[in-house]
Amino acid sequence: MAEKKYLSLIIIPHKRGKAKTITISHQASRIIISFFVTFLVIFIYFLADYFSMNITRAKFNQLKSENQEQKKVIASYESSIKQLTAKIQTFENYARKLNIMAGLRSPEALKEAGVGSGNEAEELSTGQANLTGSLRSTNWPLNQVHRKVEQLEQNLSTLLNFFEQQRTRLAQTPTIWPTVGFITSGYGWRIDPFTGKQTFHKGIDIATNLGNPVVATADGVVVETRNDRIGGKTILISHGAGLSTIFYHLDKILVRPGQKVKRGDIIGLVGKTGKALGPHLHYEVHLNGKAVNPLQYILEEE
Repeated sequence: MAEKKYLSLIIIPHKRGKAKTITISHQASRIIISFFVTFLVIFIYFLADYFSMNITRAKFNQLKSENQEQKKVIASYESSIKQLTAKIQTFENYARKLNIMAGLRSPEALKEAGVGSGNEAEELSTGQANLTGSLRSTNWPLNQVHRKVEQLEQNLSTLLNFFEQQRTRLAQTPTIWPTVGFITSGYGWRIDPFTGKQTFHKGIDIATNLGNPVVATADGVVVETRNDRIGGKTILISHGAGLSTIFYHLDKILVRPGQKVKRGDIIGLVGKTGKALGPHLHYEVHLNGKAVNPLQYILEEE
């Protein structure tokens, strides 16, 4: 029978005391070493996994931060597209008015100037709304915007060349507000406040303070001033090229027939004379004797 081999571990205390001897068989020592090596391998594995998770976590936080930044950029882009679309809409409204004034397009062929845009603006809005769904859709609205800008640039360039040759006509076109206030009744069909019946309103009613100045909206000649039961104190100005403007319900008339006026000259004061419920200005624009919507000529912002 073979003799068993042992390992002896002698422990000598630092201070005075008896030394201790621990005897371990070879088999037990192999088991302990195997356990220790296995533990060390597992510990190293978990240690490596821990550091790997830290690196992954750091990358995740970095990607999360980049994602937040991208969201901010997208939000900024959406806001810019929205603002740019609104500006393009404003330019389109001006272009419509100018086209009508220049006679390059008839009012019947266009939507009412200053009221709203066509399908192009809806497409831009749709494209901008789709932006949040996918980053890949960002190119579409930009291309649409650039195309609209190019079209407007070409149209406005044509209009600029036209109006440079038509300065006199432009000076005689009623393009400004006749007084400061807000519109209480627009051009078109409405319920008459006195009769309760549907009637056609040939101009716009601008409510404002009594005595506010009323100005000529274009260069012209005062054709007539009168005071009647319906319109009260009234001024009629001829601007040439078939255009004329009429101002009703004035408190005072500050011009006389035959007098030449320039755009912006004060011609009267707001009143409530004639058939009027309160102080306001009823303002009409006529083209070749027919009333047209004054808003299609006004270029100033309200």
